[in-house]
Amino acid sequence: MQLHYTSPQPGAKICYFLLRNCATVVLCTIVLCISNKTPAQAPVLAKAVTLKLHGVRLADALAQIGDQTGTSISYSSTQLNVAKKVNANLANVPVKDALHRVVGSALKELHVQENVITIEAGEGRGALRGTLKTSDGKPAEFVNITVKGTGKGAQSDLNGDFLIRSIPAGEHTVVIQLLGYEPIERTVTIEADETVTFEPIFLNEDSKALQEVVISGDINKFSKKESDYVAKLPVSNMENPQVYSALSKTLFTEQLITDFSNIVKNAPGVYKIQANRGINSDGATFYALRGFRTELSVVDGLPVQTNGEFDPINVEKVEVIKGPSATLFGSSVTSFGGLMNIVTKKPVEIAGGEIGYTTGSFGLNRLTADIYGPINASKNLLLRVNAAYQYQGSFQDAGFRRSLVIAPSLEYRVNEKMTVLFNAGIYQGEMTSPSAVFLNRTRQFVAHTPQELGFDWNKSYTSNDLTMKTPTMNVYGQLKYKLSSSWTSQTAFSSNTRKSDGFYQYQFIRGAVADTLLERNISLQNTTNSAIDIQQNFIGDFKIGTLRNRVVVGLDYLNRTAHNNNSPYIVFDNVSGIRNDPNYLKINRTSVEARLAANTDAPTRNYNSGNVYSAYFSDVLNLTDRLLAMISLRVDRFENNGTLNHATRTYVANTKFKQTAVSPKFGLVYQIIKDRLSVFGNYMNGFFNVPPVTQPLPDVSGVFKPQQANQLEGGIKLESYQGKLNMTVSYYDIKVDNTTRTDVLVREGKNYNITVQDGTQYSRGIEVEIIANPITGLNLVAGYSHNDSKLTKSTAALEGRRPTNAGPADLANAWISYNLPFGKLKGLGAGLGGNYISEHLTANSAVTGIFTIPSYTVLNSTIFYNTKAWRLGLKLDNMLDKSYFAGQGVLTPQMPRNFSANLAIKF
Repeated sequence: MQLHYTSPQPGAKICYFLLRNCATVVLCTIVLCISNKTPAQAPVLAKAVTLKLHGVRLADALAQIGDQTGTSISYSSTQLNVAKKVNANLANVPVKDALHRVVGSALKELHVQENVITIEAGEGRGALRGTLKTSDGKPAEFVNITVKGTGKGAQSDLNGDFLIRSIPAGEHTVVIQLLGYEPIERTVTIEADETVTFEPIFLNEDSKALQEVVISGDINKFSKKESDYVAKLPVSNMENPQVYSALSKTLFTEQLITDFSNIVKNAPGVYKIQANRGINSDGATFYALRGFRTELSVVDGLPVQTNGEFDPINVEKVEVIKGPSATLFGSSVTSFGGLMNIVTKKPVEIAGGEIGYTTGSFGLNRLTADIYGPINASKNLLLRVNAAYQYQGSFQDAGFRRSLVIAPSLEYRVNEKMTVLFNAGIYQGEMTSPSAVFLNRTRQFVAHTPQELGFDWNKSYTSNDLTMKTPTMNVYGQLKYKLSSSWTSQTAFSSNTRKSDGFYQYQFIRGAVADTLLERNISLQNTTNSAIDIQQNFIGDFKIGTLRNRVVVGLDYLNRTAHNNNSPYIVFDNVSGIRNDPNYLKINRTSVEARLAANTDAPTRNYNSGNVYSAYFSDVLNLTDRLLAMISLRVDRFENNGTLNHATRTYVANTKFKQTAVSPKFGLVYQIIKDRLSVFGNYMNGFFNVPPVTQPLPDVSGVFKPQQANQLEGGIKLESYQGKLNMTVSYYDIKVDNTTRTDVLVREGKNYNITVQDGTQYSRGIEVEIIANPITGLNLVAGYSHNDSKLTKSTAALEGRRPTNAGPADLANAWISYNLPFGKLKGLGAGLGGNYISEHLTANSAVTGIFTIPSYTVLNSTIFYNTKAWRLGLKLDNMLDKSYFAGQGVLTPQMPRNFSANLAIKF
């Protein structure tokens, strides 16, 4: 592809134009993708042609086009199959379009010189369709079919049918592979733009034998490490110097999970530190990851947030990406510990679906649907719709959560080169504020554990009519275009709108000398947050000399806005936490609304917006077939436009600022045994934008640089033959610089409290993850992590202490399941697992002392019966009925022993 520009400095102007006008990037990319001409070619290629062809040789069709346009069509008969028959019915279309129509995918590019149009032939592509049957004439399902040497393949469906698209034209060997049996090979000739149909192929095995083969082929079903998002490149886990966990729907479907936070308990080193609170500021569910607080804020590689909950119904996989990852994802959606990415369910060519119902403890009722398939005869327009309704009450005396989610996904395969994908997620949620008791922050604790407080944790301190609604709308679009055999353009767009509408309530431990008095605080929230993100990636896979390069070059634009219209926080009353209080039941919607109406404090009414402009690059270079190097870099420009106070029509001080950050990333992988055992090391970077402050003295600067986190990590990855064992072991060391802290500056005998930027922190530890399938039907997921984190330079009250957002130091997770792989009871199985959590210092300061959430172990179990037509499952969570808590400076009691039952019908 050639582009001609007349500007004397095209590179600088184009980069500036793309970064500042990212909406135009989408249009520019589409134009680049569908245009194959230079300006000089336009007049000739725009000439109109009318054709009515039926079974005409391509050579004759090209001659007709030349005659009508007064041009000569030049081509190589050795590269182009001019003897093939073509059909066309075109009226007054440009000659360029006519040539693409009759030549098809074999046309790579058109060149014009005067009145000569030269066709540069490329690699034409076609498709292969067929049916597999067993020796007794029944459909052979779930059999792998591959086209040798092309990377193309498929799996037969329930009817034994398969379709393989985009196969290079020419003669190929098709391999039909049954694990444990000799492969079957067939020779086929693929014609460009044609679909070849095999005669039915009969396997040597009968249907009973094939069932056993399929079961033995279902190896390590919990290991789903393939990812398009972790490196933004087609790089396997064994080639990637970064550590990540991938939690598939196979795992959490077996575990009967209805709450997203229970999915990530299967990943090593992840701890739920705060439950969702429904508000737009620090209200999401937070997790501790590698010693830092992390929230779920990425879906399909793009920024997405919610003030409610993410529902598992539209989750294909959850990727927990470890370590500071700002180089590829930026600082807005990552923490220094890493990030979490939801991979949503996508449309598929096979029609089918599943409808499920789950019931259980505390009024759990959940209805789900997943329906998918093609919606046209050519199967290039695919639709998938996921939906779920859920209601569950609380184990406490009040509280509930109700939600409805609908998530359609539409994929249009325009041709072999272009695919358009559209996803949407519509979420409606309503809930009471989760029980949250904030610890005292101004004096030494009297009680140091939840048990010492002596509270009745079955009390919620709220009312069921004090609710928060959290509607969320997510829209996602992607245009993928194959520019050539080496380069692909990927243009992605996401829009996220989330709201909080209702009451937010919490309790605070007050009292000068005892931890027995609870102050009930409440506010009426009305907020709207929105985010728009546009990404343009160019992904390449090519060789320079003998060195293979897999490259992504990308631009990213993110805009975020926040509208707040909230009442002040008011103290409703004070009640006892250790005895029955006569005022306990007085809180309700009517009484709260009356208190708010009488309050004279000013509400919070403001607006904030900001933009982030980024450019990034990453290259995975094969120095040899076993030694790989990753080199990555990001330049990030952050611009906060300020917070406008609607009451004063002025901007809040220090909210307008701009910062530029540079984020590098390097990695090395050496495969000791190719594709089986590798050692790796990485250097990774993260950053966080720091706003300015007003200092008490004019000569003390209040302007700061971004915080920086730098990680060094090394380890091993193992993937045994046939994938029966997948293991990762790593050690990481993260150092954080440029954190702010308060200090005292003495001038002329007077003390001034100033803010300085010399704070430091380290977080280091080990992680182990094992995913195994030791024998047929037996599957295991297990992990362990240890984290040592310390504020090495901070305010006097915190220096030398473990941060409260670091979570517990030691975490362990395990899940083991077995299902009968054959026989009359094939599909019957059971699973057992759980989590060990070491003690958590939920408050740790010289001002208050230490408040500890004790260590605990939670065990869960399930039994299930899974067939082709239906699935039945029973689950018992917290089998030992452990009393345990979550929270950072907050105590939130967790669910006691509970059960659920699920029935799913498949079609």
